[in-house]
Amino acid sequence: MALDLNHKSILVTGGTGSFGKQFVATVFEKFPDVKRLVVFSRDELKQYEMSQTFPHDKFPAIRYFIGDVRDAERLKRACEGIDVIVHAAALKQVPAAEYNPMECIKTNIFGAENVINAALDCGVKDVVALSTDKAAAPINLYGATKLCSDKLFVAANNMKGGRDLRFSVVRYGNVIGSRGSVVPFFLQRRHTGVLPITHPDMTRFNISLEEGVDLVLYALEHAWGGEIYVPKIPSYKITEVAAAIGPNCRQEIVGIRPGEKLHEEMITETDALSTVELDKYYVILPFTPRWNVDDFIRHFNGKRVADGFHYNSANNDDWLSAEQIREEIRLHVDAEFKI
Repeated sequence: MALDLNHKSILVTGGTGSFGKQFVATVFEKFPDVKRLVVFSRDELKQYEMSQTFPHDKFPAIRYFIGDVRDAERLKRACEGIDVIVHAAALKQVPAAEYNPMECIKTNIFGAENVINAALDCGVKDVVALSTDKAAAPINLYGATKLCSDKLFVAANNMKGGRDLRFSVVRYGNVIGSRGSVVPFFLQRRHTGVLPITHPDMTRFNISLEEGVDLVLYALEHAWGGEIYVPKIPSYKITEVAAAIGPNCRQEIVGIRPGEKLHEEMITETDALSTVELDKYYVILPFTPRWNVDDFIRHFNGKRVADGFHYNSANNDDWLSAEQIREEIRLHVDAEFKI
């Protein structure tokens, strides 16, 4: 049965972020009869700015709810009558997390637990939490907190009792054009004639916001509870991004920043022991599922990955060229982008 969010009530934590805004736009486009769409976030200015794009008079289902996922009571109040939670709120900046570790822990771990408890207490049916490539074999605090968050959401399926409720996770890497990412940084710097490269061999996955939203919708439609969904997406070399944005710029090697990996990783060799390959996605299955794994594999026409499998941006079979990166920038970042 196809996903139908019409006449459903949805809450998006971190709803004023890049993902949240794209998710809201997609829901209104695909499910115009959605009952209620609650944007839950702590920044009143961002909510005001978002309300200029999605005003209540044109989008009567939308609600702007100021709150922090750290505040369990406020979150529980926001979840009254909610059918679906999409959890996108997080502290994401790696250096800030290293400098302010407990703040990152309070939001990314304790906040995740608050979302789980609110879902259990308020009759929610489906919860999808956003993860990150940095949660796979983490080397920085942000990645460690997101790995812990992933574990909490997977394990929450063991606490639901007889409730009709599923918790699942989606994990993906670098979103092209997202705030703080390399594409907008290079676009800002190309007029200087020099683009700083951390390492000439560095690679990253590429995914658009639209593809990230599609992955969440897929999880909402198909999750049995406890899965971590990983998309099959192309990679690029950082040097190719520099060539795409500033073909006449000099590339200056500046070194890898603390807490940064040479390649993005989304499935480790250990994860692979419980990973199934589908047509468009990989699925990391829970170690203690409440359902039969063989039934899951047959139902989705999947197959177990090979021994020793791991999925990172360096061992990918799909790569973007400089020209393809330019087209991605035109499509998803800056329609007026020209070389």
